[in-house]
Amino acid sequence: MTSAVFVPLHFSYVQAIFTGLIQGVTELFPVSSLGHAVLMPAWVGGSWRVFASSDRYFLVTIALHLASAIALFLVFWKRWLRLLAAFIQGLIRRDFTKTGFRVLWLILVATVPVALLGYLFGDYFQTLFGKPLAAASFLLLNGFILIGAERLSRSHGTYVDPDVAIAERVSVGQAFVVGVGQSAALFAGISRFGITMSFGLIRGLSRSVASDFAFLLAFPVILGASITKLPKLASSDLHGMVGPIIVAAVVAFIGTFVAIKFLVKWFKTNTLYPFAIYCLIIGGASLLKFGLFN
Repeated sequence: MTSAVFVPLHFSYVQAIFTGLIQGVTELFPVSSLGHAVLMPAWVGGSWRVFASSDRYFLVTIALHLASAIALFLVFWKRWLRLLAAFIQGLIRRDFTKTGFRVLWLILVATVPVALLGYLFGDYFQTLFGKPLAAASFLLLNGFILIGAERLSRSHGTYVDPDVAIAERVSVGQAFVVGVGQSAALFAGISRFGITMSFGLIRGLSRSVASDFAFLLAFPVILGASITKLPKLASSDLHGMVGPIIVAAVVAFIGTFVAIKFLVKWFKTNTLYPFAIYCLIIGGASLLKFGLFN
């Protein structure tokens, strides 16, 4: 009888820095943070790939979303407080027509389906996590989605206030649909930000406003995903990984903050095409490596 050889999981500080950087930079770029969290360790190999194939790595990457959520909130905190104040005021006065109330209502409606589907099918999506071939396939698909959104984009006028644009161009039903679309990001390789922004472009929002809408929708989903996984991570045996996880979280926070600042400026004058091309190249190369040549 042969016994299985136990390979201890190892998460070094160097790996933590790269994991945090991947999470921070790619979470709000339309290139899928989970896809990169799967593919990068697979390309590098070694102990990082061994750790990346474990359930604990999945918990760590999801928990790092909390750092991204904090950075996202800090960038838009004045906006969130204004929307929240308008929402509460609308409830008190029973006036549901104000722009701020409507925008926050659209965000809540869009959050429900992704939260529900994530809860119901979370275990299934987790089984796909850690499989480079699946991540490569979905990243390739993500590139085609971004190209399609740019080809179908049709901006209708200019708006000084992005909230007004969102309130006028997006219906409650459409918000629900985009929430379902966000659920595709549960597949590692599909970008939540890319799905949401693509929807905004197709609905006639400018790239700047579409990205703004995507930033708003991202916060509750990212925050919720991290909060639900933190207890599982805390209850697991970390084997001395607390230090690296903290470092990864700090790097993820900084990376997310910088990425948001960059993207806000980028989408004022630029398109999704560079990100689409990147996804096609990396997804195609990974598909060859982990499929044909694996």
